[in-house]
Amino acid sequence: MKKITIYTDGACSGNPGPGGYGAVLIYGSHRKEFSGYEAETTNNRMEISAVLVALEALKEPCAVELYSDSRYVVDAIEKGWAIRWRQNGWMRNKKEAALNTDLWERMLGLLEKHKVTFHWVKGHAGHPENERCDQLAREAIAGAQ
Repeated sequence: MKKITIYTDGACSGNPGPGGYGAVLIYGSHRKEFSGYEAETTNNRMEISAVLVALEALKEPCAVELYSDSRYVVDAIEKGWAIRWRQNGWMRNKKEAALNTDLWERMLGLLEKHKVTFHWVKGHAGHPENERCDQLAREAIAGAQ
């Protein structure tokens, strides 16, 4: 399996509001950057979207070290929340529906294909790749407005 490192970030101008995401994929000496925009979205949707775009770019099953500054994304996978939400009919508990189920469904499918280890990094703390992802996300927002 190829070993890939992925960094992701999402941003929103207002929450909800215009949003963007950025992702950096690194494989050996190769590097690819992705960014995108949505006119009306939330920060959490952009955080998940960054991960999805990066994983969907992989053409074959890979071993991935994925870094995100989103506790929501990292915890939902690492603590098994997303799997439990799906098992419970996309309910967080007996009264609250899970949010972003369309994106989580895609994510869980990709995690069956790839071996992904999630890592949380503190945002806006000077980590070069996290800062680059933030820049890509903010540029996507600015460029679309």
